[in-house]
Amino acid sequence: MARVLVAEKDPQLVRALVINMQARQYGVGAAPEGATALRLAAASQPDVVMLDLGVPDMDGVDVIKALRAWTRVPILVLSARQASDEKVPALDAGADDYATKPFSGTTVIATTDFTVDLLAKKATRDGRDVRLTPTEWHLLEISVCSPGRLITQKQLLQED
Repeated sequence: MARVLVAEKDPQLVRALVINMQARQYGVGAAPEGATALRLAAASQPDVVMLDLGVPDMDGVDVIKALRAWTRVPILVLSARQASDEKVPALDAGADDYATKPFSGTTVIATTDFTVDLLAKKATRDGRDVRLTPTEWHLLEISVCSPGRLITQKQLLQED
């Protein structure tokens, strides 16, 4: 199983990335700051690192430089920094690619019977909010992020 390390300060984005990657059979580790990301990378040897340049404890470019000191793991930068003078240092430091946040993607799933807004963590049916427990919401999230796929009991038990 391929392993992904997500170094991102936004817990909602981390959760969305983890759910989507686990649904696609990736092993995922998450770190809310750069120092933790470096420790996890050394311990787990991920196959790819997804890094927010705005991690709170150190500059993301410094995280890239620290990783490049000992590994050639592909690094995908996820950042709200859009100017080229902010992207170039990350790429020069050794990042392999750069995606600007917010990135496009389906965050609202609408059917004739219900609507699920993944970012707002809200489900509606017939225009009315559906009240869900945290466990019910988590199961719904997993289901809508895996359309047409069977989700096994083992996969559900492995979810965070």
